[in-house]
Amino acid sequence: AESVQLAAMATGTVSNTATVTAPGGVTDPTPGNNSATDTDTVLNGLYYTVAPCRLADTRNPNRPYGGPGINALSTRTFVAAGQCGIPADAKAVSLNITVTLSTAAGDLRLYSTGIATPLVSIINYGSGQVRANNGIVGLGAGGDFVVRSDQPTGTVQVIIDVDGYFK
Repeated sequence: AESVQLAAMATGTVSNTATVTAPGGVTDPTPGNNSATDTDTVLNGLYYTVAPCRLADTRNPNRPYGGPGINALSTRTFVAAGQCGIPADAKAVSLNITVTLSTAAGDLRLYSTGIATPLVSIINYGSGQVRANNGIVGLGAGGDFVVRSDQPTGTVQVIIDVDGYFK
């Protein structure tokens, strides 16, 4: 494992590329997928906590922070700014994401609006599994972020709890 240390007021992006090679004597049937790069924007602000707060629960009746569940291979945008004590000028939120009642195995990707869909998921799950993970997601210009379901069919229910933000 490698690590990198950034200056306190660093700006810009950090990119990391991971590459794997098949061991000797093994033929890789798809060598084109042996490398991936993740690029992240450096957040050089301060972190502020908020009382844990449920931002969204798609099991609830249909509304902006409620249902319906997220359909397979689709996205849904949630606005964090103005909710749960998150100010309009927040750059990112710290959250816990839970999936439940999935009708197929899949994964979710979270990312700020206005950027390309990342190649990395925040959570992977099996059909019918309840799983949770924590993370940080950047916010777009409108204080919003996207949840993308990569499940091939059906729906998944998503619960998002926030506990802080970066400014």
